[in-house]
Amino acid sequence: MGLRERFQAGLARQLGHPSGLRGRFVGSALNRRNREAVVKAVAALELSGAERALDIGFGGGLGLGLLLRKATTVQGVEISKTMLDRARGTFRREIAAGRLVLSEGSMTALPLDDGSADAIVTTNTVYFVDDLAAAFAEVARVLAPGGRFVLGIGDPELMGRARMLTDNGFRIRPLAEIEATLDAAGLALSGHERFAHSGLGFHLLLTGK
Repeated sequence: MGLRERFQAGLARQLGHPSGLRGRFVGSALNRRNREAVVKAVAALELSGAERALDIGFGGGLGLGLLLRKATTVQGVEISKTMLDRARGTFRREIAAGRLVLSEGSMTALPLDDGSADAIVTTNTVYFVDDLAAAFAEVARVLAPGGRFVLGIGDPELMGRARMLTDNGFRIRPLAEIEATLDAAGLALSGHERFAHSGLGFHLLLTGK
């Protein structure tokens, strides 16, 4: 493997599971690069201010900050200990006040009670999930009746052309497959927003119970 290939493989690993000092830099970069997508995804939840919100795979923590402005309480689940430590430093006051609870866990095994979230958001996470059906089943379990779930993903067709992604473990699934898996989990599609983002297309899938 050449130098370029090693660099790309390392970057791909960091995007899926940021770790160490390099991971902290990746977290900051994710906040900058994904700002528009995360802002739009949180806005699509249409929070009234009374909800219990959840950000799954919050990465650099941008979404947590946005949710804290609107929701009564916020939970964050993240597989990366580096990102958890970063968020604990950034939001120490909110954590101390009981407004934010952070937990380590994966999308296929959320460490949360049934029906404990009224609004759930996740962006740029499903590429790193092997069992998508199990992940969406967990979202449906945690989402309260009448709740709303917003899933943000890069355009699969365009992402599929990027060999750095496809050669390094990114699971790029067609939109039809993702929508069918959401439906099978009991997450009914209520809206689909498309927009340009970072030179690629981006999709917000709006669902609920």
